[in-house]
Amino acid sequence: MNLKPARIALLAAVALTGAAAFADALPSEYQENAVSTKSRAEVRAELAQFRQSGVNPWSTSFNQLRGVQSTRTRAEVAQDYLDNREAAAAFTSEDSGSAYLAQHRASDATRTLASN
Repeated sequence: MNLKPARIALLAAVALTGAAAFADALPSEYQENAVSTKSRAEVRAELAQFRQSGVNPWSTSFNQLRGVQSTRTRAEVAQDYLDNREAAAAFTSEDSGSAYLAQHRASDATRTLASN
């Protein structure tokens, strides 16, 4: 007689019963004695202002960069990358730039990382 499936079912039933017994012991994420710092009218006014703004940061179509304006031109950014491409390649390499930093920071005598 094969008792393996019966043992598995028994262990599963014991595990589920034990988990249900501890469900009341878990801490609640809500505080029963929470005291509000705002009145109901203040909260409703904030909600009305939020709805009038027309911006919903939880929307799937929300574009957080819509109002951003750059102070540099595309050519300036491209030139900055070309000037620093060695560092950019080092920071996207396998060691995330640690070897590059060790090589370029070792000559900086003004920094003290640890001292007595």
